[in-house]
Amino acid sequence: MGISKGHRFPVEFADAFPQGLILIGDVAPDNEYQSRDDRSAGRPVRQRVDEMTGQRQWKANVTDPSEQNAKRASFELTLVAEVQPVPTTSEVLPGMRAIELLGLTAEPRVAGNGEFKYQSYVYRATGFAAAAPASGGARVGRGDTASKAA
Repeated sequence: MGISKGHRFPVEFADAFPQGLILIGDVAPDNEYQSRDDRSAGRPVRQRVDEMTGQRQWKANVTDPSEQNAKRASFELTLVAEVQPVPTTSEVLPGMRAIELLGLTAEPRVAGNGEFKYQSYVYRATGFAAAAPASGGARVGRGDTASKAA
């Protein structure tokens, strides 16, 4: 028996993103597509619901500083929670904040076109980790990632 399509692998945040993630902008509802006819008819906008958990989906744009390929460094993250997750860290630049995720899962996918296909992942999380107190400008609460490269 193999692994079924759509399986979500739990993954530790530090393993997936050794240099952390940067949230760009705000977390927003992940709404279903609404056609022009739907809008003109006054149909309400519906928020997507995760098929595995039954909870609402939220989306956030993030950047992975450890990604070498610029086209793959920024991506849309899906947050699965009944209420809108709120980042616990303060902004480092206007509209940008360093974040750490809770309940992170990765779902393998094939991305790209034609002969330029590559292995990709859909990342989902349940929320944001609590902000660690700052000490001397260094990020606290992160393991030593330099030893993992050896």
